[in-house]
Amino acid sequence: MQKISLAIKQFNDKVKLMNQTGSKQLALTVEEARNLHADIYVLLANLAESQDITPAVELVNSISVDGGGFR
Repeated sequence: MQKISLAIKQFNDKVKLMNQTGSKQLALTVEEARNLHADIYVLLANLAESQDITPAVELVNSISVDGGGFR
């Protein structure tokens, strides 16, 4: 499992601070925004790729009924 990227961790920390202080806005520098965008894009690309290569699994339920008998 990959670790959380620095850009995503920094964004999470900013959102936590915003929530703790009751701020209504969150500002990112251009560099922070670009890094966050790049990391989110990589995460989504990896997710899409993993879904494409995961084989579809079909569940097959088999039930046999032989009639049985009563005594």
